[in-house]
Amino acid sequence: MKSIREDLFKRTFELKESCGTIIADKESAIGIGIASLKRNRLELETFAKSNQNFLLSLKPIMPPAEPLVVKLMAQAAAIAGVGPMAAVAGVLADLAVKDMVAAGCRVAVVEDGGEISAVSYVPVDVALAAGDEPLSKRFGFRLTEFPAGVATSSGRFSHALSFGDAEAATIFCCDAGLADAAATAVGNVVKGEKPHKAINAGIKRAQSIKGVNGVLILYKGFVGTAGKIPPIIKVDLEAPQG
Repeated sequence: MKSIREDLFKRTFELKESCGTIIADKESAIGIGIASLKRNRLELETFAKSNQNFLLSLKPIMPPAEPLVVKLMAQAAAIAGVGPMAAVAGVLADLAVKDMVAAGCRVAVVEDGGEISAVSYVPVDVALAAGDEPLSKRFGFRLTEFPAGVATSSGRFSHALSFGDAEAATIFCCDAGLADAAATAVGNVVKGEKPHKAINAGIKRAQSIKGVNGVLILYKGFVGTAGKIPPIIKVDLEAPQG
C-alpha cells in the first residue's frame, strides 16, 4: 500500500498475530492509530473471555451495547450474515482511522492484516494480494472516494476461516468492518469446478448485502466484477512502495 504523495508519514506495525501499515499526514497520528488498535483489541479480548460464543459463532449474534469494537463487529456481521469475528480486522482499522481523524488528520489510512480503512484528500493506491497466484500484487486499485473500506477473503491463501476456494474475493464499502464481513460471506460461496458459475454466485451474494459498493472475484484464473470498483492500476513490483 502506498499514497500518491511523498510527504506523508508511513509506518508498519506488528500486534500479536496481526501486521499492517498506517499512513497519515501527521506524524503524531501514527502513534494514535497504533494505540487505538491496541486499546480496542484489548477490549475485544477482555469481552471474549466471558463470551466464548462471540469468538466461535459462525452466525450473527445480538450486538451488545459495549464495548464499541464488539458492537460494531456484531453489527457488520449481522448485515453480511456471518459470525462477528469475520469483521475484526476491518472494525479495528475503522476505529483507528476514526481516532486519527479526531486528532486532526486529513489523511488517515490503516491496513490491518490486509483490510483497509481510509480517509484522505489525495488518492491512495492498494495492491491486491492473493498468495502466489500470478496476478497477486500485479494489479491494484486507486482509491479516490472516501471514506473507503476494502477487504479481501481468500479460501486458499488466508489464515482466516473460509468455506470457499476463491483466490480472492475483494469487497469495496464505505467502511472496512462491513467490507471485511462481506468478503467472508462472498468468499464462502465461491467454489466448485465451474469458475463462471462460482464467480456469479459470489457476485450475487455481494449484491445481496446492503452497503456493498463493489466486488471483484479472482477464481481459477478468471476475474469477475460488479458494482462500483475503484480504478484498476498496474502495480510495479520494482518501484519503491512509499
